[in-house]
Amino acid sequence: MKSIQRILGAVALLAVGVSATVVFGKDARSDETITGKGTAGVYGHVNPDSIEFLSNEEQINAAVSSNSPSLIWEVLEHAEKFECTSCIASVAPLLYSNNSEVREISAWWLRRRVFGVFGEGEVYQQTLQTLKNDSNASRRAYAAYALGEFLVTPGIAACAEAVKTDSDPAVRAAAASALGRLNDDGAGALSAAVVDSDVRVKLAGLKAVSRINKFTDVPALVQTLADSDAKVRNSGVQTLEQVLAKDSSASVIAIAKTDPDASVRASAAHALGIFHDPAARPALEALSASDPNGFVRDAAAIALRRL
Repeated sequence: MKSIQRILGAVALLAVGVSATVVFGKDARSDETITGKGTAGVYGHVNPDSIEFLSNEEQINAAVSSNSPSLIWEVLEHAEKFECTSCIASVAPLLYSNNSEVREISAWWLRRRVFGVFGEGEVYQQTLQTLKNDSNASRRAYAAYALGEFLVTPGIAACAEAVKTDSDPAVRAAAASALGRLNDDGAGALSAAVVDSDVRVKLAGLKAVSRINKFTDVPALVQTLADSDAKVRNSGVQTLEQVLAKDSSASVIAIAKTDPDASVRASAAHALGIFHDPAARPALEALSASDPNGFVRDAAAIALRRL
């Protein structure tokens, strides 16, 4: 009996060995390719178009010279950890490109450099000086955006100063956006931005407020509810909701009842639902029953369920 079991066991092992040879034999032979040299030696038979490449100095300089946003983005993204101090001089001017994606990826790549960007007189300090002193407003605005993307603290004071003092609204708007990226209110700069005289700055400031972790100047946000521009009022309501400014409920109730723009009334109704303020019930009931806009009626009905 034991002899039969030993025979059957041997047969089973032989069958497994034959199956492994059939199933894995081709892969085993491919080891000869994998242990070879070059791309094929590493990736075997993978399509070259599917293989991630690492950029080198020649590719970076060629991409910059091409003026192709997609190529610049691809090459710099694949050069994240490639230390090339000689490439910095080629990439730094891209901070002032007319293409926003090129500006973003160039700042992204530059801020990852260990050497050549943040030292005395190098790219970062040059960017600070451009925002402060350059006579060209477009270059000042692009410098502000770059400081936001660099994500280091000296940019906070520089952008806050630009929000408060720069004569060009495009620069003030860019600086406000940068403060949002830097997660800081700029010691009151964003409060100044949301009540700026220019709509672009107000909208940029409101968006920035919604991005930072903490903003306490609710009265400045409430002022936007009286703005002549419906986009500002709408963004103001939405920002009050995002910062959970429940103490602004009375002002939001008022705008929900009287604003001539349906999108603003709908946003106000939504905010009141988030605030869970029982005092909003009469206004929401009136909106849900008789507002001329169906979207506003629906928003009010949903808000009532949240009270």
